Amino acid sequence: MCLPPEKASELKQIIHNHLLKMDIHGKIREVLAETVREDEGSGHRSLTEADFLHALQRRGIIDDVMKNLHFTQETATDVGPESTPKPATHYVDKDITQLKKTNIDPSRRYLYLQVLGGKAFLEHLQEPEPLPGQVCSTFTLYLHFRNQRFRSKPVPCACEPDLKEGFLLEIHRDSLGDGSKMVDVTTMLSMCDPVHFVLIKTDTSSETTLVSSYFLDWRTVLSSPSGKTCFAVELMGVGSECKVPAGVLTVSLELYPPLPETVNADIISTQKSLERQRTAEKERLFLVYAKQWWREFLEIRPSHQSKLVKIFAQDENGVNRPACSYVHVLRAGRLLESPRQTARFVSLLAHERAPVVGGGAKQEQWCTLMAFLCRGKGDCEDHATLLCSLLLGFGLDAYVCVGTKAKDVPHAWVLTRGTDGTITFWESLTAHRYLHRAIDPDAPPLTTQPKPSSPYRTVGCVFNHHSFLANCQPSDAVELCVFDFQNQSRWKAMSEDALKSVCAPGSTTALPPVPPLCAPSLDPAAASNQLELEMRYLVTEHRKDLDLATVWDDHLSYLLSSALSAYEMERCTGVSCGNEEFQDAVRRDVPDGHTFKGFPIHFLHRNARRAFATCLRSSFCEEIVCCRGDHVRLAVRVRVFVYPENACAVWLMFACKYRSVL
Repeated sequence: MCLPPEKASELKQIIHNHLLKMDIHGKIREVLAETVREDEGSGHRSLTEADFLHALQRRGIIDDVMKNLHFTQETATDVGPESTPKPATHYVDKDITQLKKTNIDPSRRYLYLQVLGGKAFLEHLQEPEPLPGQVCSTFTLYLHFRNQRFRSKPVPCACEPDLKEGFLLEIHRDSLGDGSKMVDVTTMLSMCDPVHFVLIKTDTSSETTLVSSYFLDWRTVLSSPSGKTCFAVELMGVGSECKVPAGVLTVSLELYPPLPETVNADIISTQKSLERQRTAEKERLFLVYAKQWWREFLEIRPSHQSKLVKIFAQDENGVNRPACSYVHVLRAGRLLESPRQTARFVSLLAHERAPVVGGGAKQEQWCTLMAFLCRGKGDCEDHATLLCSLLLGFGLDAYVCVGTKAKDVPHAWVLTRGTDGTITFWESLTAHRYLHRAIDPDAPPLTTQPKPSSPYRTVGCVFNHHSFLANCQPSDAVELCVFDFQNQSRWKAMSEDALKSVCAPGSTTALPPVPPLCAPSLDPAAASNQLELEMRYLVTEHRKDLDLATVWDDHLSYLLSSALSAYEMERCTGVSCGNEEFQDAVRRDVPDGHTFKGFPIHFLHRNARRAFATCLRSSFCEEIVCCRGDHVRLAVRVRVFVYPENACAVWLMFACKYRSVL
């Protein structure tokens, strides 16, 4: 029998309450003490888990638990007036992940983190209680801890959202050979990896907003006598609202198995204080070095003052960090197969500038990788740093470029250097690639010069995880730029050791942990079928309003699949293939004297109404959807291509065939 997640958690709570009522821990302690005494009198043989279970069974403890456990609705009577059960509200959780049972390894240490509810989300104070069946905005909480990622179920947005979830985090060692051993107190005390909370709001049209990004230091649980602690976490807003509280979460932490001895709270605070001091000293020294480096750069040419040299960038929490710390060597395992497929994946994450209240200049905000992935959209800098990180993982010599494109708009893109010196630009928002060939300004006038192929105008600096280079050539125009990074007269480099002191993984506690990519949980076939049915319904209703009958040709719809597959393959690889077979199949299917029309279009979302409204803005598509004539047959095909993080490339094609009447 498979229970939905909310029923499973309810069942766990019933069992937990029942065991507490029976004082099961007290009974277990009594049996354990008695068994140990008996064992001491009989030859000091070491107790096993089987011996202890046998002792519990012999004394009837297990039978008592099972006999008195009844699953009824009586638990509702224990709920106080302040926590009235919320009505079931309709929200569309499109990214359904099947919960799997986890086998707990008794030789490992776990941290059980529970979120027991939210309060003081004052932005939603005036929102009415959602009615059953009503579509509403939702909150989803995402967690990352030591390469493990989790996601809560969506709950309706409210002043006191019903965010109640439990997450089992494994605390494992990093060193080779020790990964299978249980971590001890000293090792845990030195683990400065925080639990990263990201709270996302999803509105009724599936648009996501980053509400808060919070780093929780979990080590306070080490000083708790019971191995369990509960406290309130104040979540702050993001961007221009990073000093404004967004809401409060009640969080409980518990260690499994409990520690044999606790750590003094003073030791934990001293450890944290030492880490902060070490980080602050490294950051201070780097800042002193960066200021000196910048002064030297300005002395080369006064015009360098206006160049886009981005040494520091502000994240969603308003923290200034070195630009190099946003790039990491990131491997995607088997989720992405090639650099070009990687570029396609990054381009499918939507582009959106950081929201700003009021007019004025663009609000600059570089997001941490976790916040960017959870939100599923970000600015050009977020896309460029992610693409650069993944290309480094594929073994390419990749850098993020900061400069401008047309109309002097600030922009970021990626550059790769081949072993033969070829320079390739990668546009992270579109997955387009451009081969760069510099113009030689000193060449004779009649010499044929390469034409600029890319949309980029100027470049101020380039950087990756261990290098930062500022452009000190006479002109920062991309078309004149020579990307010879070893030439110090063209590029001024920062000290790699200085960068390593604040940007290398584990160098400071201020660096956010790097999350792994998540495999898609979406079924592409089911998503394609669902969207196709919705599109058929919308077309039929639209034609009904025009007093037109709708006859669908299922075979023609099926033939459109190969075209959509070819379009996506071309976006991934840059190579067009498969169109000949599609054209041949259509010619065979369309009878003599008939006309065929097709209209393909590409989306990054799965909202049928939004997609249909966009399609109708095209006069050619409207001509197909509203086709009149003799023997009109309509076809529509949808293909959803799913990538990591549930990023989707949605291809849609409308087609019709009809008898030509002169």
